[in-house]
Order: sequence, then structure tokens, then C-alpha cells
Amino acid sequence: MTKRSDDWALATKLARGGTMRSQFGETSEAMYLTSGYAYNSAEQAAARMSGDEEGYVYSRYGNPTNQMLAERLAALEGAETCRVTASGMGAISSAMIAPCSAGDRVVAASALFGSCRHICSTILPRYGVETEFVNGSDLDAWKRALSKPTRLVLIESPSNPLLEAVDIAAVAELAHAAGALLVVDNVFATPILQKPLELGADIAVYSATKHMDGQGRVLLGAILGKSEFIEEHIDPWLRHTGPAASPFNAWVVLKGLETIDLRVRQACANAAKVADTIAAHPNINAVRYPGRSDHPNYEVHKKQMELGGTLVAFSVKGARAEAFKVLNSLELVDISNNLGDTKSLACHPSSTTHRALNEEEQADMGLDESWIRLSVGLEDADDLCRDLTQALNAL
Repeated sequence: MTKRSDDWALATKLARGGTMRSQFGETSEAMYLTSGYAYNSAEQAAARMSGDEEGYVYSRYGNPTNQMLAERLAALEGAETCRVTASGMGAISSAMIAPCSAGDRVVAASALFGSCRHICSTILPRYGVETEFVNGSDLDAWKRALSKPTRLVLIESPSNPLLEAVDIAAVAELAHAAGALLVVDNVFATPILQKPLELGADIAVYSATKHMDGQGRVLLGAILGKSEFIEEHIDPWLRHTGPAASPFNAWVVLKGLETIDLRVRQACANAAKVADTIAAHPNINAVRYPGRSDHPNYEVHKKQMELGGTLVAFSVKGARAEAFKVLNSLELVDISNNLGDTKSLACHPSSTTHRALNEEEQADMGLDESWIRLSVGLEDADDLCRDLTQALNAL
């Protein structure tokens, strides 16, 4: 039976939120690897399928392990409800497409993960949804874009890959005045450091693959918001299109949530030290870290985020060849396009995570081939600083 968690502290929610014990009284959450469920009678089956009786009918619709994760995430985020999906992109695409219809209008920050930008620029227009991109840190640009009726607004803050900030509260006010829902991809900040719903967002979305699992094991996504919106728009979409989460993956993320607060805070401390160390290197053009006062959006990040986060972006002197040389010289940090792991990972966004965007689209978000994105993990900070320094010395 699920216990009330409204008055629990964060650490307690992370360890115990949403837990439902079976008749066996297990201490670790049970993993229900089942596709379907048996009924006591044909009458009960009919009542379950019609919604007249509570209970599970098929794991594409709901599963006890997935439900435990959804309740724990809702408690962590401070959301009315949550739905989990097969991946982060499953969550983001569902949150964007499900409430939109032909003739609607979407406004998005130009600095987005490549696949998110592809949805806005390519997929939505195929179905008659107008899309417009704006500079996420320019409130005047938001005011102009949202002077017309709008159905949905999408932002990332910090953004992928250059860690720009969007003033969530200010954009939420403008979005609501335009009749729009505000969807915030909060994966870089995590719910430990930033609470979009408290800042006025309607929907928070996550790739739980990242810090929530945090150990590079499984894919999972989450959509959080008000029950009315989720039940009206997201539930039918998930039920009929089928991006259902694996109960095994949900169980892995449940275990990951038990330590997310500890892991994120230590990774933030490491990232801050790494950013300060490499910022002074002669082969660096620029460093972007939300916790540094030289970040162009420092004041917005400081207002919204508790700490600077686990990601660092830096531009080397040169272009692709020089960035590749730095990456290939790393001895401790792995080259990978994933992030939010216990292991530090680095990638070249222009040729990996954002490679599908043309040169003009990349330039629109300030990205060129000199940038490297670094996801800082839980290794010793001094070891990381030495590895980054020797790699930069290779130039």
C-alpha cells in the first residue's frame, strides 16, 4: 500500500516514495515483469476495461513497478501525477504532439537537443502545426513570438549543448497569456537542482536515462504535470501509440533515485572544479558553466538552479580537428554522447548530438565545431582536472 509522502523530506521521498509492498513484504521494490493480468471473472475483466473497477489490465496501459516509479517521481517533482515512457524522447515527443492539432502554433527556444529541434522544425509542420524558434535568453524575442495565440512552448534550461538559460518564470507568464502550455525539458538541471512546475511550467519532461538512472544502464522517460492535462491528452496518446516503459527499466531507475541527490551534488562539485581549472588554459576560447559568474546567463541560472549542474561546455582554439584531438587525447574521460552518468563523458555536439542540424541551425544556437560538451561524473576531481589539462596540452 502506498504511504502519503506530502510531508516527507527529499531524502525520504527518494528512498521510499511510491513504494507498494506485496503480500510477501519485500523491502526492495518488486519487479512485475508481466505483459497482462488475470481476472477473477469475466465480469471483473469487463469492469476493469471500462474503468468501473480499479486495477491493471495490460502493461502497455499500466504496471505496478512503473506506477511506483511514477509516484516517486511525482513526489520528487511536486507534481500532481506522472507517466513514464520507454525513453526521454518518448516523453518529450508525447508531451509535444499529444496536445497539438492542425492549425496550432508552437514556439520553442532555438537551443534544443537535436531530436527535439527536429520535432519542431520537421515533424510538427507535416501535420499542419506552425513552429517558430526564438533566442531563449532574449525576453523581448519571447514577447514578440508570444504576442499571437500559441498552443505550446518548449524550452530547455540549461540548454543542450551550450548551457544557455531561459527565465522559466518569465516565459511561463508570457506563454500563459498567449494561451499556451509551457513544457520544460529539465534533464540537465535534474529535479534536485531546479523545479520547473514551481516556476510556472505546466509540464516537466525528463530522460530518466540520465541522472535518474545515472549509471548508464537503461532507457526511460517521464512526463509530469497536472492530472487533468495528463488524463485528457497524455493517457490516450500513450495507450494508443504504445511508447510503454519496461518494468525492468522502471525498477532500475527506482533504485537509481535512491542515490540521485548524493550523486548529483557530488558531480556538481566536481564540475565546478573542472570548469574553473580548464577556464584558465591557454588553448580554451570559452567555458560555459552555469555556476560561474562569467556565464552570460549566470543571474538567471543562479535564480532558478540550486547549484551549477553536472555539465560543462568549452570551446577550444580551432575547429573540428582541434576538438577531435582533445577528445582523442583523453585518458580517463570517455567519448560518449550520453550524459548524467557516474563516469565522466565528453562529446563533440556538432558531429554527434546535433549533427542532423545544418550549419545555419547550429549557428542559430551559438554552436560551432570548436565546442566540446563534458558530462562530469563521480571520479576524483583532481584526476579529472589532470586528464582535461593534459588533453588540452596536446594542442
